[in-house]
Amino acid sequence: MDNSKIELNVGKEILLNKDTIKKFPKVELHRHLEGTMPLETLYEISKKNKIGLPDNFEDFKKEVQFPSDSKPDFLLFLSKFRNNYYKTYKDIEILTYNAIKSLKEENIFYIELRFSPEHYSIENNFDRKEITKLIINIGNKAAKEEGINIKYLLTFNRNKQNQDEMIELYDKLKDVAPEYVVGIDLAGDELNYPPKLFTKFFNIVFNDNLYKITVHAGEVTDSKQIWDAIFYLYASRIGHGVATIEDKELQIFLKDNRIYLEQCIISNKLTGSWENDKTHPFGELFRKGIPVTLNSDDPIIQNSILTDEYIKVIENFDFTLEDLINLNLNTIEASFLNEKEKSVLKNQYILEVNKFIKNYIKTK
Repeated sequence: MDNSKIELNVGKEILLNKDTIKKFPKVELHRHLEGTMPLETLYEISKKNKIGLPDNFEDFKKEVQFPSDSKPDFLLFLSKFRNNYYKTYKDIEILTYNAIKSLKEENIFYIELRFSPEHYSIENNFDRKEITKLIINIGNKAAKEEGINIKYLLTFNRNKQNQDEMIELYDKLKDVAPEYVVGIDLAGDELNYPPKLFTKFFNIVFNDNLYKITVHAGEVTDSKQIWDAIFYLYASRIGHGVATIEDKELQIFLKDNRIYLEQCIISNKLTGSWENDKTHPFGELFRKGIPVTLNSDDPIIQNSILTDEYIKVIENFDFTLEDLINLNLNTIEASFLNEKEKSVLKNQYILEVNKFIKNYIKTK
């Protein structure tokens, strides 16, 4: 990257200003729509649909979000993904629209937003294909209104479906909006459902050559799951991959093959995959040139935003403005866009960075 035209000598105290860094243009590859729904909208729909959650907003928040006084707990974290909010297609439309509109508040420049059609459909047996179309169409509408670049990943949950059920659903969805869906994601309980249970499904996805593949692995399991996700499921990105820090051979392999980790410091603390955010592997991996990206995962459940992740890497790992810019350019490189799209997006991103510096840095 040619930084010659960008003033990068910015003090740490400026970068640690949350209002300032909130305006910094960000690229994100690991965020679940199910964990992005605005809390106030969820609350109103919960009351309307009488799903048994508290009518008092503060009590509602305590039920929906990961408890602030809880010890880290991976399965408790997963339990917060309720699928009984949605009684009508309109509920899903409203939640999706407001979720994507909210991305503008943090200056999300480009996002690959993942969602599970099964999650939104299972309670009322909605048509999975129609739900997928609805989310993409309303998501695109909201993104266009806010000037956000957006693509989508379809998530398949390892503890909700076996691989034959996944194959059946994939066959129904693979012709839906191919210009907007760029990847397939495997999520859910990695403790009890390791990658090798899904080889048949991912062989089909890989051989179809329609979508890239990302797999949640090595979050609360050892690095063997990351190796298995790469060699048995053809993953070209890894969700979390915290266990990489313990495997030097894997670090070299990821670096040589440009397989990126989608890391999320705050959710890793809550799930117990890495409880001390001051020593989180992200900082060391980034400094060693291991391909990493920084993401928010599930902001509403965590009671945090992507900006909070940025504050942590600035505070704990002494990230400079140059580091943040290079991190985001690398994240564009890690995206599931084609090479021409990446090149265009990088150029646009530099323009946004220049605007940020002019408007929020040089005037301070």
